[in-house]
Amino acid sequence: MGRIVRTISKDASVVCSAIDGKDIVSEIERIHKTSAVVTAALGRLSMAASLMGFGLKGEKDSITIRLNGGGPTGSLIAVADSFGNVKSYVQNPVVEIPLNQFGKLDVKGAVGTNGYLGVVKDLGLKEPYSGQVPIVSGEIAEDITNYLATSEQVPSACALGVLVNPDLTVAQAGGFIVELLPFAPEEVVTTIEENIKKMSSVTTLLSEGKSVEDIAMMALDGLEPNVLDDFKVSYRCTCSREKVETALISTGKEELLDMAKDEQTQVECHFCDKKYVFTSAEIMALCEKASQN
Repeated sequence: MGRIVRTISKDASVVCSAIDGKDIVSEIERIHKTSAVVTAALGRLSMAASLMGFGLKGEKDSITIRLNGGGPTGSLIAVADSFGNVKSYVQNPVVEIPLNQFGKLDVKGAVGTNGYLGVVKDLGLKEPYSGQVPIVSGEIAEDITNYLATSEQVPSACALGVLVNPDLTVAQAGGFIVELLPFAPEEVVTTIEENIKKMSSVTTLLSEGKSVEDIAMMALDGLEPNVLDDFKVSYRCTCSREKVETALISTGKEELLDMAKDEQTQVECHFCDKKYVFTSAEIMALCEKASQN
């Protein structure tokens, strides 16, 4: 299980949400069989979605973040609920490119910078809220910060990191998002900036034995922070046979009749790799339902 801790300054002008996402990113690597750089990229995006989903108010609210920078990974998608549970998908799970100039996994090169980051929030309203911004770095954390500032007018700071072992397992994964409210005084902004400058990378802090609570408190050091929330989060797919049936019915009668020509039709969930098998008779039954709609 992963863990999200949210801290708030004494004057309630700034909030930091931090995540230990090692178990989540390990599950991403297991399900999607990603190469090291794709594990890092999809892991970062998934943890960002988890942190942003955790901030939603309604129990059934959800957030979807889609990133496509024209790089070899293709599209990356992460979907999180309001409890911070997340699922994700990448178009091309195996990408092999050289390390960047710092000797680290080249997430920017894998993701690309010629494209957009799009966010859709389903808040139970008539229409979902959506926003889209051009990719500014391809490193994902900077792109999340840019989205929050540009599309939601929320001054913020975001850090995300994934450390991958030589055998492709996940050594560490974590991140945080600091969000300032409109009434935050200038001295608070300065304090946050100084704190983040002094902090090591999230993966380094976790490797040194710092807890996710330690990291959330460090980001707000000097502002008399208190822990607001402490939640367990996980990689969680909500697919079901019933949902797959609904999706098949939505394809229409003609498409279903074509599928029914085969003895079996297999549908695979992109998020968890679970496979659902339907016989020709079962497809015809769905075709009857499609005719009634």
